[in-house]
Amino acid sequence: MSNQRAESRRARTTAVLRSTLATTALASAAPATAATVSSAPAAAAPRSSCAPAAARDTTVQVPFDGTSYAVRVHIPFRTRATGRLPLVLTLHGSQNTGQGQLDYTGVTRTADANGFIVAAPQGAVASGSGYIWNVPQVTPTGTRDDVAYLSQVIDTLTGTLCADPARVYATGYSGGGRMASALACAIPDRLAAVAPVAGLRAGRPDPADDRTPDPTSCRPAKPVPVLAFHGQQDHTNPYDGGGAAAWRYPVPAALARWAELNGCRPVPATTPVTEHVTLTAYRGCRHGADTALCTVADGGHTWPGSPYESAGNGTTNREIDANDLMWQFFRLHHR
Repeated sequence: MSNQRAESRRARTTAVLRSTLATTALASAAPATAATVSSAPAAAAPRSSCAPAAARDTTVQVPFDGTSYAVRVHIPFRTRATGRLPLVLTLHGSQNTGQGQLDYTGVTRTADANGFIVAAPQGAVASGSGYIWNVPQVTPTGTRDDVAYLSQVIDTLTGTLCADPARVYATGYSGGGRMASALACAIPDRLAAVAPVAGLRAGRPDPADDRTPDPTSCRPAKPVPVLAFHGQQDHTNPYDGGGAAAWRYPVPAALARWAELNGCRPVPATTPVTEHVTLTAYRGCRHGADTALCTVADGGHTWPGSPYESAGNGTTNREIDANDLMWQFFRLHHR
């Protein structure tokens, strides 16, 4: 019975946050000269005829700079779609792997329920028992250019697996969230939205004041919808800033910078979603580029809704399911 109650509670809170995000999307629609976002799933751009790959877990080889890199991919097992499918890149945390990210987040179940492809690439810089990402202006130079590499991953999967180039999204955990943020800064024309977990950034800390983002280090050419998740009890990437040199400024400062980049109104609306989760959402963003943060009061350096605990990283909140909520956000947006 306890599992049934937990599932029922999760369903109710998911419905509340879904409704709030939809309302935000409506309120965020830009003036008549800009694209309008509705609470219904976004209509994808015209699709060329393309037969999606058969449902399965597979490994796709991605050629880049003279080397071939293996990318773990999950193609949904339950979908009625006949055309191109949305693609979600999920980026592992530091010292982890692509397969480890799939296992930890449990995102493949959400993909099966909603009909999108999940790809879990892997960093190339060995660290601990896994790898880290080469985040611009954060990771030492001389390693693989991961912005260019992940752009090649998108090219490969929209080609060989028939993923929809108008509906490509990025998420990531911790260092992977930092990398997803960097992609939004560097290749906004390739992504329809991003949803970093425990890792939202808006460029590097400003050398003149590391409590604020460096405005020169993240200047996307177009707005990018952002939904972030972060625990206030995160001691690895502290919600209020501090920590490692690559972190420093607070998560709300990162969100405020994205609101500025996305042309949103300067004062956000704050809505309680569950006992421990609050949604901060900026409105009036250009081209419907919703900019929002789920703050988890009892959350550690963890992925909300994960089926697994993360040893040493604090509490995992299960009042919400980050996989489901980010997908509800993603489906509101396309390029």
